[in-house]
Amino acid sequence: MKTIDNYKMITTKKGDTGTTKNYSNVRMDKTDILFDTLGHIDELSSMLGLVFHYSEYKDKIQTIQLDLQHINSLLATNPSDSHYENLIAITSDDIDRIEAWEQHLLDTCEIERRFVLPGSESSKEGAYLDVARSISRRVERALLQFVKATKRQDLSDVLAYANRLSDLLFIMARSVDKKK
Repeated sequence: MKTIDNYKMITTKKGDTGTTKNYSNVRMDKTDILFDTLGHIDELSSMLGLVFHYSEYKDKIQTIQLDLQHINSLLATNPSDSHYENLIAITSDDIDRIEAWEQHLLDTCEIERRFVLPGSESSKEGAYLDVARSISRRVERALLQFVKATKRQDLSDVLAYANRLSDLLFIMARSVDKKK
């Protein structure tokens, strides 16, 4: 017996026509900016999953991945949906946490004021963090485009978080390179 509830079947074939649903159950084109943005965030989280296996920052990486899941839920749910208020929002506390991690790294490791060739001048961990940082910058641009296109006014903390995240990943990459 095939059922989606227990994952005996994943393919529903409902997306074969180029549409899918957001978390509010609204059918949309798969080419909608929402799904492009969600895909970039998913790619960043997947890259961070790879970073996790090489990183001394495992707890921070997993916290960031959870934050990214929360961001995807916020984006994929219409603010007018009754479920939206039950989602975990990104807040100034999350931004403060990222900034505190940044400051701690800057206080404990001197970062040179020079351009570093991503990957080729760094450790494997630093190289993976550099890839995550560059994806993070793309996520920030995609989020800005999404907010502009949808006129969503509930995502200002998400935008600030994305901006801080790429900075943190840069600092993490340089800090691990200093230790190698």
